[in-house]
Amino acid sequence: MRQQPPITRLLASAALAALIAAGLGGCQTVSDVTGALGSRAEPPPATPQRAAEVYGERYRANPKDAANAVSYGQALRDNGQREQAVAVLEQATLANAGNKTVLAAYGRALADNGNFKLAFDVLSRAHSPDNPDWKLLSVQGTVLDQMGRHDEARRYYDSALKIMPGEPSILSNLGLSYMLSKELPKAEEVLRQAHASQRADARVRQNLALVVGLQGRFAEAEQIARADLPPDEAAANVAYLKQMLQGQSQSQSQSQSQSKGKPQARSAPMAALNQPE
Repeated sequence: MRQQPPITRLLASAALAALIAAGLGGCQTVSDVTGALGSRAEPPPATPQRAAEVYGERYRANPKDAANAVSYGQALRDNGQREQAVAVLEQATLANAGNKTVLAAYGRALADNGNFKLAFDVLSRAHSPDNPDWKLLSVQGTVLDQMGRHDEARRYYDSALKIMPGEPSILSNLGLSYMLSKELPKAEEVLRQAHASQRADARVRQNLALVVGLQGRFAEAEQIARADLPPDEAAANVAYLKQMLQGQSQSQSQSQSQSKGKPQARSAPMAALNQPE
């Protein structure tokens, strides 16, 4: 039997996790921050595991070098070694006090690891009001969103958009912010602005597919997802989203019935879900 493709191919896992916590679906993505110091001419290693090995060797040969630390931290994050990335970049900030690129990488690693308050504080030191970095403003917005401070987050996105009007990665994060506060029509409106940009990437399309699917328009969500996935994987991922929403609806119905002292409702069939428009 063919294994179900991971839902993260369609849905941003950080956004989805926050979505579950918000009670919407029973998940920017965070945009990347400034690049590594001293970018190297040679092509990057083929796999995240190999990248962690290559940059790890360079880091151990000279752990105080900022470029080595940032490259190694990025490789560790890409390889799923988030706690180790935090540890490496924390040491790098001590060895390179005041280096804004190292601070930006450290703040991003903290956010990846769920250390949101410290991440926000570190990112605030990675740029300044007189010389703001739009990428860092956008990342700070995502951190605030993950702490449930959506209104504050949107002020950071607005500031980033003043520097880079129409930037799809910022608009995508803003759209997810509205999604997390359960304002799905507004989220879709913003994500469609991002999607219309020639610079829109797969993450923008994935986030739009998510928001469209959450509104019950599964066929349309699948069509959007097909831009980046084979048809069978797009269909399977949207089917997974349908199942997830059904389970959330059932749990809420059962909870309401129990609170009223009534017997639990029977599980609703798939056909009871909202159908595509």
